Amino acid sequence: MAFTGKYEMTSQENYDEFMNILKFPADIVEKGRTAKVITEVTQNGNDFTWSQIYPGGKIMKNSFVIGQESEMETMDGKKFKATVKMEGSKLVCDFPNYHHTSEISGGNLIETSTCSGVVFKRTSKKLA
Repeated sequence: MAFTGKYEMTSQENYDEFMNILKFPADIVEKGRTAKVITEVTQNGNDFTWSQIYPGGKIMKNSFVIGQESEMETMDGKKFKATVKMEGSKLVCDFPNYHHTSEISGGNLIETSTCSGVVFKRTSKKLA
């Protein structure tokens, strides 16, 4: 499957500005600036399990089926309901405060989040 794999974050663009718009505390922003986030994705057809593992052991895990409403969790642990869609080769989801897309490009996982005109981009290389 296209998304299945384990990925390690290699770069981020507009991280500080994006996190500040979402009103994350300065200490959390500081910790995340250089954190090597690991993303593990399991895809079985339209069924996905998407986990992000942060240094210190914090794990954000979302399971969803393309086109069906699912309970999801934000970066700061808030629960919400959303429907993940497939647009071409991109996964698209509207979180409470931002629009998020994920795609595989050149073997890398590219995640793009947009809020109030600020575009945060995280690139992760495939490990396995």
